[in-house]
Formats: sequence, structure tokens, C-alpha cells
Amino acid sequence: MFGPLRVGYLPYTNSAVLGRHAMQTSVFVPVVLGFFGLGTGYLIYGPQELFDWPGRDPGVDRATGTWGIFLPGLCQVVTGILLFVGLTWFQVFKDPPLYMAALAFSAYGIHWFALGWNRYRGNDHRPNAGMSVAFTVISVLGAFVFFAAGAWPVGVLFCGLAWVYVSEFFVSVGVGPAERLLGAAHLATGIWLMYLTVSTTLNIALGYHLPGG
Repeated sequence: MFGPLRVGYLPYTNSAVLGRHAMQTSVFVPVVLGFFGLGTGYLIYGPQELFDWPGRDPGVDRATGTWGIFLPGLCQVVTGILLFVGLTWFQVFKDPPLYMAALAFSAYGIHWFALGWNRYRGNDHRPNAGMSVAFTVISVLGAFVFFAAGAWPVGVLFCGLAWVYVSEFFVSVGVGPAERLLGAAHLATGIWLMYLTVSTTLNIALGYHLPGG
């Protein structure tokens, strides 16, 4: 009914033609945009949770919510989409662990749209408990993938993310002191994300060999 089966996504395309027009592998993996966006969000939210600065009020919540939507939210979604498209449609990225990175940036970015909007609107934070369980799973998965792939700096990042979401769970269910722990996780992981932004940019742009993403 459908004719002879062929391997690949384009069943009636000449493989020789595809070979001539195949895109070259790119070294310009856009992970630094995601690192920077998420790190900026963590450095904004962390001081408020750890030091109660600035104190929460409707105006501050609108400001932090806006930052949450656009920096950790939009930057990570753009990064995730670029990675998925580069891995699947154009195949300009060949490193298999980038599939994990694409999943993580996309999922984390989309959930930051929700976090930022809820903060902006002053919505109830208790539903974050279920979210934090799901994102702890992704964080542990990411740590496993990147440590197994030998990319320990990114593995460390995912350990920090797991710390964030375990802390978020206890904040969401009403354990008061957990907010300080969440703030510490945000600040520590945010600083590590700034390091990954710098090291990965220098490695790609100037040929450095720093441990990075």
C-alpha cells in the first residue's frame, strides 16, 4: 500500500543528493544563551530567598516575575529549540548528550514561563510541589548523562539543579527554613552558571580549553 520501505525520514529522496547537500557539523552550540539566562534568573531570585532582599511586595513580585519569564524562561526555550532543530532537522550538532541538553533547556525554560507568570500575578505557589518532583527527575537524569559522558562541569550543574528542586519541594509544602536553602541553591548554581557561560564562550570564541559546557 505504501510502497517499499526505506530507511530514513525522506523515503523517496536520493541518498547521494542528500550526501552532497548535508550540512557541516557546527561547533557553535548555543548552550551559553541558556546558561546565562538561567544563571541571571537564579542570581535575581537567590538573594531574595536567602537574605530577604528585596522584601516581597506586589511591585517586587511583578519585577521578579518579569525577569523570570524573559531571562531563564525565554533564553532557555530559544536554546532548547535551536538544539532540537540542530540535532534533528539539520543535524549540525552530532554530540548525543546534547539531546539531554535540548530536553532540559526546553523543559526548564517553559516551566520558568509559568514560574515567572505566577510570581507576577501573585498566584499560589503550592502546586510547585508536584512540579519540583518532575524537575528533580530531569535534574538527576541530566547529572547521570553528563557525568557518564565525561562532561563533569555540566554534571555538576545538574547536581545544583537537583538541589534547587528538592529545596523547592519543601518550600512548596510549607517548610519555612527551606526557603533559605532554596536561596543558597539558587545563588551557588547561578554562580556556577556564570562560570559555564564564561568558560564555554572563551573555549568556542578564542580556542581556550577551560572545563565548561
